[in-house]
Amino acid sequence: MKMFLISDNVDTKTGMRLAGVKGVVVHEREEVRAALDTALKDKDIGIILITEKLGKLIADDIKNIKLNYHTPLVVEIPDRHGTGRTPDSITKYVREAIGLRI
Repeated sequence: MKMFLISDNVDTKTGMRLAGVKGVVVHEREEVRAALDTALKDKDIGIILITEKLGKLIADDIKNIKLNYHTPLVVEIPDRHGTGRTPDSITKYVREAIGLRI
């Protein structure tokens, strides 16, 4: 299985390309959705990496994929400026996904 990157930053794409990960650089919501749709259609892609900034643009789409698709795994990654997540983001995700408070 392959990994695919959806990034808003050329530097992130370059770094991931050096690690063998192909990807695209996009900036607008519709570009992000189009890149995500293209990646979802490729059955060889098992992991989609998306920068957190772009993840926020299509948060509902990503949430739908995480909750309803077996593959691919969607992973939001910080860009070179660091993470934008709150300290309890994983706890919140688990609570929303399965309804348990941990």
